[in-house]
Amino acid sequence: MKHLVIAGLMAASIACVPLAMADEPANDADSSHHFVKDSLITTKVKTKLAEKHLTTLTRIKVDTDENGVVWLSGRAPTQDAVDLATMIAKNTDGVTSVHNDVAVQP
Repeated sequence: MKHLVIAGLMAASIACVPLAMADEPANDADSSHHFVKDSLITTKVKTKLAEKHLTTLTRIKVDTDENGVVWLSGRAPTQDAVDLATMIAKNTDGVTSVHNDVAVQP
């Protein structure tokens, strides 16, 4: 009986570990923005970038907040590619503004 109680307590404590860690904030060292995702707009922008058939545009990261603000980040080989990505994002339904943090790296 004593072993059964100890085993039950151990099982309960192991099962509670995920609950104890659930409200710890995620540590995202490379992101200074906190996004409440709008996945519909993000998907629309990513689809339009992919439709251009330029592999460099598919490497651009797209995030959208709850207000329709799109954040572009990543790398592109030319300023023209950066400008094209910005134009595509601006011309997407639901987008209110675009913040472009894409770096030009040939």
